[in-house]
Amino acid sequence: MSIDACARHDLTDALWELLEPLLPAPPARGRPRLYPLRDMINAIRWRTRVGAPWRDIPARYGPWWRAYALYRAWQLAGVWERIEAALVSQADAEGKIDWRVSVDSTTCRAHVHAAGARKDSPQQVEGEPEDHALGVSRGGWSTKVHAAVDAACGMLAGVLTAGQAADGPMMIPVLDKIRVQRPAGGRPRTRPQMVLADKAYSSRANRAWLRAHHIAAIIPVKVDQAAHRKARGRLGGRPPAFDPTAYKDRNTVERCFGQLKQNRAMATRYDKLAVRYLATTHIASIDHWLKRLT
Repeated sequence: MSIDACARHDLTDALWELLEPLLPAPPARGRPRLYPLRDMINAIRWRTRVGAPWRDIPARYGPWWRAYALYRAWQLAGVWERIEAALVSQADAEGKIDWRVSVDSTTCRAHVHAAGARKDSPQQVEGEPEDHALGVSRGGWSTKVHAAVDAACGMLAGVLTAGQAADGPMMIPVLDKIRVQRPAGGRPRTRPQMVLADKAYSSRANRAWLRAHHIAAIIPVKVDQAAHRKARGRLGGRPPAFDPTAYKDRNTVERCFGQLKQNRAMATRYDKLAVRYLATTHIASIDHWLKRLT
């Protein structure tokens, strides 16, 4: 039996069985849905994986504009983020999250189609930053994705900035976004067991924040910081503790980015609005958690 090449990444019955209960309930009023929801979601996933223009979505999924309308409506309503959060919560309930969290960023080049957003978009679209999370870095216009990743390469939280933004100041905003709901209710889990990060995050503010939240910091010290402490003698205090063996696991965040960037609409930004591109990162992450839970 031949398999349609376009369909080889569509939702399997097992994935759909896991995803369907997390979707918004159909409206009680109005006309019934003309096109199957599963096909529309597969169309959105196809576009995320391939990075093609919305108009190039294969006709077998239904009208392209229906798929885009669903993608946009669910982005505005925060549905993609809620689906991802529900999957992360389920993974945690099943003991599939390792709370040794790594933090880092990856730069995603912006396609020419990402330019030209309306100047009044931040006023009209909730959550849209003034700079649209677009900036000029060494390779040109780009967006930077800052993420906190568990030890099995699953993204727990993410923040977008312009491509030229520094990594260090973004550690606390990223870690502050971790909210994993507990199935039995109560306060969500927000505190990792430890945080692994490279030298870019070795600042006094970051270490103080981790210490105040009782989180072990596995972060190497910059050469200039070590030299400054040594020059102060006894006033410099003791150097921060560092576990080189535990630090070897920091590669999980790089592997996570490598997996997420298999989705070309994430590896290259085509969306004009940052909130749309952030929804694309959620969709890429949803695929990871679906496969991890099956």
